[in-house]
Amino acid sequence: MRKAAAAMVLAILCAPAGARADTAEVQDGQTQFKQICATCHTNEPSKNKIGPTLFGLIGRRSGSAPGFSYSDAMRNAGIVWNEQTLDKYLADPKAFVPGNKMPYLGVKKPEARKDIIAYLSTLR
Repeated sequence: MRKAAAAMVLAILCAPAGARADTAEVQDGQTQFKQICATCHTNEPSKNKIGPTLFGLIGRRSGSAPGFSYSDAMRNAGIVWNEQTLDKYLADPKAFVPGNKMPYLGVKKPEARKDIIAYLSTLR
């Protein structure tokens, strides 16, 4: 039993930092997604609403989800979505990409942004 526990701890410690999203963060992020994002966005592939799908967002270029009509600002922003760019965007969408169409004012709590990003990272 001790060997199994030690092996699990070693696997967690040796995993790449981006791959270690805490289960609680992901669950909290899913709750935040439902409360904040799901009115306008889906978590399903190729299914857009008022906003584009957020499935597969991590690593995607801004303004590139198929079938969604983006603002010129978002299409031309040249952003690749990752933890850092999403954190800045979610904090203040209008300041990070001036001229984008998203009317949301932002997620002001850093912990909520971290949780949302952890959840979005699982959508692959």
